Amino acid sequence: MFRKRYYYLIALQYLGFRFHGWQKQPDVITVERMLERTIAFVLQHKNFKLLASGRTDAKVSVNQTYVELFIDNEPLDLPAFLELLNENLPADIRALSIKKTTKEFNIINNAKQKEYCYFFAYGEKFHPFCAPFMVFVKEMLDINAMKEGAKLFEGEHDFWSYTFRPNPETQTKGCITLCEITENTRYTANFFPEKSYMLTVKGKGFKRHQIRLMMGTLFDLGKGKIDLEFIKKTLNPENRITLAHIAQPSGLLLNSVTMEE
Repeated sequence: MFRKRYYYLIALQYLGFRFHGWQKQPDVITVERMLERTIAFVLQHKNFKLLASGRTDAKVSVNQTYVELFIDNEPLDLPAFLELLNENLPADIRALSIKKTTKEFNIINNAKQKEYCYFFAYGEKFHPFCAPFMVFVKEMLDINAMKEGAKLFEGEHDFWSYTFRPNPETQTKGCITLCEITENTRYTANFFPEKSYMLTVKGKGFKRHQIRLMMGTLFDLGKGKIDLEFIKKTLNPENRITLAHIAQPSGLLLNSVTMEE
């Protein structure tokens, strides 16, 4: 029997605090596993496949990303499917939209830009309700030094030192179009501390733990453990500096993914 395949692009958001990341794994709850189970329940079959524009680590949240859905034989009624999908997904996952795409669309290569944010506060310990969204640093931080350090990551660099366990085949060169630390005004709540901060990073793609390694380095800079020259050394392709400080995942948010049409 001839098989006809249909292609769809789902915009998705989720709070990552209770999930063990995106990718399906045995014996743990992941976003991919939960989404796959829900789609199977809605469709009443498993003749489909999912492919994400990228993977997130455990406890990392997403404001907006994309997942490609491949379905065999029967096309979807998109409004009805989206409504049923959201009715059956858990409260910490939401499908924002769904649209048709084509066989030629490549969700990995068509990701034009990704924007990540990392939220943190320091000084007086914040309300426990903040824990899923930002990281608390008990030491005082030199925010001005951290702002200078963040700017050093902008441009084209070899990010070997900011790639978790690279092997000889890993392509570690990349380009960051924006890297800055500002006061957080993007996400607010009445239980947030009076002042919090965010690192914003934009680029086409990032290596595993890259932004958390960058944030860990900036935390060390803010605490006075390293200086700006050390960050410059880590970005020098002649150096191979293994960094140990990977910032906690709960402060990291994939804010948006921009797709090429």
